[in-house]
Amino acid sequence: MSEVKKVPQRSEVAPELTWDLGLIFTTDQDFEDAFKKVNIEAEKFKGYQGTLCDGPAALLAAVKALLDVYRLSEKVYVYASMKNDQDTTNSKYQGMFSRVQALMASIEGELAWFDPELMSLGKEKVQEYLQQEPELKEYSHLFEDTLRFAEHTLSAPEEKLLASMGDIFAVPENIFSVLDDADLKFADVIDQNGDRTELTDSTYSQLIQSTDREIRKQAFTKLYEVYHQFLRTFGKTLGSHVHIQNYDAKVRHYGSARQAALNANNIPETVYDNLVQTVHRHLDLLQRYVGLRKRVLKLTDLSMYDLYTPLTGKPELTYTFEEGKKIALKALSVLGSDYVGQVQNAFEKRYIDVIPNKGKRGGAYSGGGYDTPPYILLNWNDDLDSLYTLVHEMGHSMHSQLTKQHQPFQYGDYSIFVAEIASTTNENLLTAYLLEHEADPAVRAYVLNYYLDGFKGTVYRQTQFAEFEQWLHETDAKGESLTADEMATKYLDLNRQYYGKEVGSTPQIADEWARIPHFYYDFYVYQYSTGFAAATTLANNILDDQPEDTAAYLHYLQSGSSDYPINIMKQAGVDMTKVDYLENAFTVFEKRLEELEHLLK
Repeated sequence: MSEVKKVPQRSEVAPELTWDLGLIFTTDQDFEDAFKKVNIEAEKFKGYQGTLCDGPAALLAAVKALLDVYRLSEKVYVYASMKNDQDTTNSKYQGMFSRVQALMASIEGELAWFDPELMSLGKEKVQEYLQQEPELKEYSHLFEDTLRFAEHTLSAPEEKLLASMGDIFAVPENIFSVLDDADLKFADVIDQNGDRTELTDSTYSQLIQSTDREIRKQAFTKLYEVYHQFLRTFGKTLGSHVHIQNYDAKVRHYGSARQAALNANNIPETVYDNLVQTVHRHLDLLQRYVGLRKRVLKLTDLSMYDLYTPLTGKPELTYTFEEGKKIALKALSVLGSDYVGQVQNAFEKRYIDVIPNKGKRGGAYSGGGYDTPPYILLNWNDDLDSLYTLVHEMGHSMHSQLTKQHQPFQYGDYSIFVAEIASTTNENLLTAYLLEHEADPAVRAYVLNYYLDGFKGTVYRQTQFAEFEQWLHETDAKGESLTADEMATKYLDLNRQYYGKEVGSTPQIADEWARIPHFYYDFYVYQYSTGFAAATTLANNILDDQPEDTAAYLHYLQSGSSDYPINIMKQAGVDMTKVDYLENAFTVFEKRLEELEHLLK
């Protein structure tokens, strides 16, 4: 019997493959000192309450003190959350993160008076202050963005009460996280080498791409067997989260939780509706691609676990992390020497946590704060998907880095809405690079297949998620129960609508919603779809080698939150209030689908 391949313990991972969180705090004691300071500064901030009407100097002093508290608390949060993510089984860092979550909820309560008091001044008084105190002008967009929430902001005591309940409102998400990352135990499976290996979220993503159908089926079946066992727990957890979001939207006088979520970044709801409607108009392309997959794989009954394996078999496209870094640098070279130099810096200074270890958070993300490096968490698997993930997350990290270099703290972050555009533009640049440098028809077909799978998994799949998420909130808002069985029924119906008759019965997919962490991020997922589509236009502009287009793109990366996202994207060359950018994306999808169909005749 083959030896079971074990995922290493955190202590067994080579330091050069881990991120260096010592760049945030040299020791845990430094973290503890900063933790205490946040509490002290938040307490001192109370002294500014009731002073904003005293004149522009008072407003200036208060807003500076407010941002100082946010800036230090951000640094504390980043350290604790990443210490926890690198090994969720470590009780010390579990405890540290829990304390920080409670701290964040507490200080939000201490700071909550500021926005209502600013709003009580009114737009005219704030404009008067801006004219009297030139130093206040650098905060003008911040004030404007705050004042537009006036009708949705409660009294100072009410805001403090809601803010102090932040850790309670986060309970459903925290329960999901512990269940999904630490508590669920899956059976061992046989990999393509005949070795027994532990099934995890990370290894599942690799096994589901296997060219051996039995391996795919085994991984799929064993994964969903476990999720199904806990389906009612996941259902109650997600239902509670949705109910909280609807409650918060209602008490803040929004028409819906979706309106509340999109208003956070001043995104018109028509952007969401345009996405769903445009995707529905092009479901025929998805079903055409799925039909091609069925024919090429010579399957009489295509299942959901057949949707990720390469159509042409897997060519020798494996990448060590070192090889992946070299390709990433070449693919991104079209963005200029400064951009590439900063990517190289991220590689050299250990900003990246590379390989899976026991208890490590699954998936990947770019994280950090204004005063920390732009870290990346990966779970590298030596495959093309890992290469794309590296380039994707590097897009986020460089967006963060360039923003911090060009914006003050108050504008040193960016909305989720524009975040996915930077990452997906990088993906599009990688695809173009690979297609340009691969002449082998088999390899070329593989890359085209990979792109189409990425489009399917991003534009189509995330829009399907967006529809499901909207149904969840609408159902709860009507006072109807959200049971696990009802969630499963709705999800299965949507899945059939999207993939059509080409996909046969795979009843386990009805439980997929239970393992999607993004449903706890409040109307987040649609932005993957809009971001991918916008990135298609931007990547094409960059590759056309027009300096002004590349400059406009880099300006977007540097803009942070200095303007509303819709305006920033218009300046970059994409009007996301219209459907043109979406139609452009489907045009590219169809063109590459036609090329793949031709290659696979």
